[in-house]
Amino acid sequence: MTFLVIGAGPAGLAAIQSLKAAGHAAEAVERNADVGGQWLYGAAPSAVYASTHLISSKRTTAFADFPMPEDWPAYPGHRQVLDYLQSYARHFDLYPLIRFNTGVRSLTRQESGWHAAFSDGTSADYAGVIIANGHLSDPLIPKTSGTFDGPLMHAKNYKTADIFTGQRVLVVGMGNTGCDIVVDAIHRADKVLWSVRGGNHFVPKFLAGKPADEGNHKPKRFIIPKNLRSRLHEPILRFIVGAPERFGLPKPQHRLYDRTPIVNSLVLQHLGQGDVALRKPVREFNGKSVVFADGRCDEVDLVLLATGYRITFPFLGDLRALDWQDAIGAPRLFMNMFPSEDNGLYVAGLLEGAGVGWEGRALQARVIAAYLTARSARPDAAATLRQEITQWFARPPRRDGGEHGLFVDFLTYKRDLQRVLARLS
Repeated sequence: MTFLVIGAGPAGLAAIQSLKAAGHAAEAVERNADVGGQWLYGAAPSAVYASTHLISSKRTTAFADFPMPEDWPAYPGHRQVLDYLQSYARHFDLYPLIRFNTGVRSLTRQESGWHAAFSDGTSADYAGVIIANGHLSDPLIPKTSGTFDGPLMHAKNYKTADIFTGQRVLVVGMGNTGCDIVVDAIHRADKVLWSVRGGNHFVPKFLAGKPADEGNHKPKRFIIPKNLRSRLHEPILRFIVGAPERFGLPKPQHRLYDRTPIVNSLVLQHLGQGDVALRKPVREFNGKSVVFADGRCDEVDLVLLATGYRITFPFLGDLRALDWQDAIGAPRLFMNMFPSEDNGLYVAGLLEGAGVGWEGRALQARVIAAYLTARSARPDAAATLRQEITQWFARPPRRDGGEHGLFVDFLTYKRDLQRVLARLS
């Protein structure tokens, strides 16, 4: 019985390694020419740009069994991250299990598994499939009235800041990517406008010269509930970093640990210096003019949309196999991994949540591999998990999972994964 892994980014590599370590036969396909997924800078599906660095520190990001080098900076750039992922694949001898430059055209359900057809014309049957294709490949382009007579691009296609030289630039969106690109543009453009909609919390990368996120990852006997943690930490952040509304940004309408925060203090500094001007959401385009929601109008030369991505599984003809939710454009999965039916499909890496890191994705992969083992070696444990899954799907969908229902609280999520793993092992 062979299992297929789709994708060789961090989650895919963890899945291959976990299947291999558990003694399951595994094969993987990757549409790029090497491992790394999004971190393979320059590859067509990659959304990485030249200035990309980790927004979580190396110790909280790295796999627990393969730490990043001690002499690396606390927040490595994309070249070092790719080198790390390639080294991980070599260290665990994963390269022989991966077929590169190969995508999956279709997955077809069979009586006992799945039939996969590949982009190179080949096909094969598998006992099950772990989908680790990522969710930063298909740009979400908001519908806006009118036409813009100039370059209008999504952040997916942004690579280097030279495109901003001498331009009047509008950046739309205030996720971590939007903030990075605003900072990039400031150093090259003649003028930078920043259109934002909702608010968010800002956290620093360093506190007292040390990575700010490391304190949250120290071993804890008791996990403070998420809402209480938010109420404790928000005043501290507002004191250290400053309230976003003091810089003219919208006040966050959610608690600190309910969404991925912005890990970028530079953009606030530039706001305070007047290097970038804030604007309301875009209402319409008219040639080189942009009209905003408050009626204000500006002339710009280039518009860059940092407006997120759609979640897609282009190889699945029937998304009901993953309990697809049309209303939010995402699957509904138990622990972000298991569909309601025991159909041989599993998902790895499809989550949002600062602090989960790649070890969180590795825990996902170990749980899946342990479940596959338990089905024959410990059927009672596997049946108990299936009962939990059925009960979970019988309840209403959770409301604290963010726009796509994928957000997790990294402390409780990793704890819960470890508990499931212990029960299955």
